[in-house]
Amino acid sequence: MRARIYQPAKSATSSGTAKTKHWVLEFAPETRREVDPLMGWTSSADTQAQVRLTFDTKEAALEYAREHDIDAQVFEPHKRRTNVRPRGYGENFASDRRGMWTH
Repeated sequence: MRARIYQPAKSATSSGTAKTKHWVLEFAPETRREVDPLMGWTSSADTQAQVRLTFDTKEAALEYAREHDIDAQVFEPHKRRTNVRPRGYGENFASDRRGMWTH
């Protein structure tokens, strides 16, 4: 069995970092998906593709893969830029604003 271990990226629709601290072990699909001719639904006989395990650390995920003879590939996360302004949009309406409101 092949699997990948990665740390999920933050959601593009929010600025929060929830669900990005854990590591995920996800199995690669063994068989391809097929389209049902009557209904048009896609399906697969591979149930491992539905399994998604979460771990607190990368080492714990690797240990699990070693114990169960899973060929796992680790993908390191891309780190976020650190030069993001700390206050952002809310600073426009702050009482201690640096400059005058100009529009």
